[in-house]
Amino acid sequence: MEEDQRHKIDELPDMVAPAGKFRLYLGAAAGVGKTVAMLDEGRRRNDRGTDVVIGLVESHGRPYTISKCEGLESIPKKLVNYRSTDFEEMDLDAVLLRKPELVLIDELAHTNVPGSSRHEKRWQDVMEILENGIHVLSTLNIQHLESIADVVESITKVKVRERVPDWVVRSADQIELVDSSPEQLRRRLIHGNVYPKEKVADALVNFFRTENLSALRDLALRFVADETEEEMLSYLARMGSTGTWETRERVMAAVTGAPGSESLLHRAARIASRSKGKLLVVHVKSSDAKRMSPDVAQKLESLAQDLGAEYHVIVADLVAGALVSFARSQRVTQIIMGATSHSRWKEFAHGSIVSKVIRAAGESGIDVHVIARQEDTGLLSEKEDYGSAGG
Repeated sequence: MEEDQRHKIDELPDMVAPAGKFRLYLGAAAGVGKTVAMLDEGRRRNDRGTDVVIGLVESHGRPYTISKCEGLESIPKKLVNYRSTDFEEMDLDAVLLRKPELVLIDELAHTNVPGSSRHEKRWQDVMEILENGIHVLSTLNIQHLESIADVVESITKVKVRERVPDWVVRSADQIELVDSSPEQLRRRLIHGNVYPKEKVADALVNFFRTENLSALRDLALRFVADETEEEMLSYLARMGSTGTWETRERVMAAVTGAPGSESLLHRAARIASRSKGKLLVVHVKSSDAKRMSPDVAQKLESLAQDLGAEYHVIVADLVAGALVSFARSQRVTQIIMGATSHSRWKEFAHGSIVSKVIRAAGESGIDVHVIARQEDTGLLSEKEDYGSAGG
């Protein structure tokens, strides 16, 4: 019923919506044109009479981007001194006090300078603005999506420090891909349209290698294609379309807190996303197993929430039986587990938990995916996260 009411409100633009609308401009990397696309849309709406303001635009000194800001009202930035250095950040309270119809806020993944906002992350500022009924246009590079960040790290060998929970991105009313070929993006970089000249050479041989940009572009295209398909299925369901519909996949990830658990969760989230399924994360506490530390448990639960998953803790000594029993009760269709570290002899003599789950799940028609554990290889460098800049 609530979804039908929201659909009716969308069809009646003169009515006041209960919350702000959220459009996100997504790109493969810095320099593809996300900020310019956001500003072009803001100017178009401003010319049509919409009350538009700039909450914050990261121009990075690019003359063309700066020129696009002309004619639009800007909320003055908040000046914050942190560790003897002055920083300019978005003034959240000033935006809320001004209460425009639409605000433009660049770089959704940005981490706020301590003391500049009551929130740690800019995406949290955006969520509060939306809750106050203000529409938002924002930008994001694909590498900052929580479920994809570890894949990007393995491709680029550059640490992705700033991440946005999947549920935040998927809450956008519209996601628009701003695309650019790797060759075109590298030309922009060489011409000084992305970074200052002193950073160009390093960027070209590191983050902005052609193979890296091709992989990032593919990730962005796949994500937007998945979102578009989901919107179409949702529309057909609202319209009462009849026909054969497959049962929604329900994916369960079993975690132990062992090294590689975060990678396993990211992998499970991508599997659930591609199948438009629900993700459940389960940890079984048993008396004979090594206890998961409270810090690790909290970290995994927080990551599960960021990925839009449900987190469950089960107390049982028969781990394999508990996992499969829970999977049956929740109508799980796929179980994701990490590969066992037991010796081959122990597996033959006693049977690993993984092998027991595979046998029991198979009897219930549940698929089991055994994922190789990916521990920290030390390959990730501390080089500058080039893709974090706007554009």
